[in-house]
Amino acid sequence: MKKILNLLPLLLLLILVACNNKTETTKEDTTGNNLTGGQEAVKDDESKPDVVKVAVGSKDHTTLVAALKQAELVTSLSNAGPFTVFAPINAAFDKLPAGTVDNLMKDENKADLQNILQYHVTTSALKPDFFKDGQTLGMVNGDNITISIKDGKVVLNNSATIVASIQASNGMVHVIDGVLLPPAKK
Repeated sequence: MKKILNLLPLLLLLILVACNNKTETTKEDTTGNNLTGGQEAVKDDESKPDVVKVAVGSKDHTTLVAALKQAELVTSLSNAGPFTVFAPINAAFDKLPAGTVDNLMKDENKADLQNILQYHVTTSALKPDFFKDGQTLGMVNGDNITISIKDGKVVLNNSATIVASIQASNGMVHVIDGVLLPPAKK
C-alpha cells in the first residue's frame, strides 16, 4: 500500500504534464503553404475541392490566391457556402493600371481589397445556364453586377467574360478574363 501511495504523486504529475502538452498542427495546401485554422486545413482527397482549393490548384489564379490570403478571406470561402465565385485569371489582374495590385496588397488597404474580392462572390451556387441577359446579381460586398449575353457568352458588367466554369464542393467557380471593380461609394 505504501508503494502505491509513493507512486501516486508521480502518476498525478504525469497526467498533469500530458494534459498541458499542447501541440500545434498545421496542414499544407497543394502549393506547400501551411494552413491553420478552419475548413481550409481539412485534408480531403476524395471529395471535390472547395472554391478556394480550385483556385489554389490553378496556375492561372496565383494572384487571386495571394489576394484572398492577404484579405483574410480563405477561411470564409472554404466554408460550406454555397458560393459562386467569379475568379479573375492572372492576366486579368495584369490589365489593371500599373501598381494597382501591389497597392491593394498593402496592409493599410486590406478593406479595399476585401471589398473588391467580395464583389466577385455571391451566396448561391449558380451554374452557367442560370445567367440571363439583363439579370442583376447581388454580391457579398452589397453591390450588384449586371449580366449580359453577347455572342452566346456570359459577360459581367460589360467588362469580364466567363471563360470556364468549375463545380466545387461548396459552389461554383466561374473563371473570368477581367477584374470586376465595385462602383464608387457615394
